[in-house]
Amino acid sequence: QVQLAESGGGLVETGGSLRLSCAASVRSDSGYTMAWFRQAPGKQREFVAGVRARSSASYASSVRGRFTLTRGNAGNTVYLQMDRLKPDDTAVYYCAASSRYLITSSLGTESAYPYWGQGTQVSISD
Repeated sequence: QVQLAESGGGLVETGGSLRLSCAASVRSDSGYTMAWFRQAPGKQREFVAGVRARSSASYASSVRGRFTLTRGNAGNTVYLQMDRLKPDDTAVYYCAASSRYLITSSLGTESAYPYWGQGTQVSISD
């Protein structure tokens, strides 16, 4: 069983930055696909960014150019650097993991990820 723990959420003003962390109970760089999803109030959960082993990160169009997903040197942490934040980015952000190398078309599919964190709240004020 893989356990994921997110941290780094908070309240910032429009245009500000936050960095989210996701610590996994396994080395996530050992073949795991890692991803971030978010769920805004009254909306469905949506894909934000994902990364597979030995591949570049992929991003939702709404965050491309503003968010950056990276892996930590220790191999069990992934980060989501969020810059130029907007009120529309307000949501609970979830880290997700799969032990499989997901194909590109599956990166944004919730059911492809059996492991989820509890989520961290990100709020952007006007």
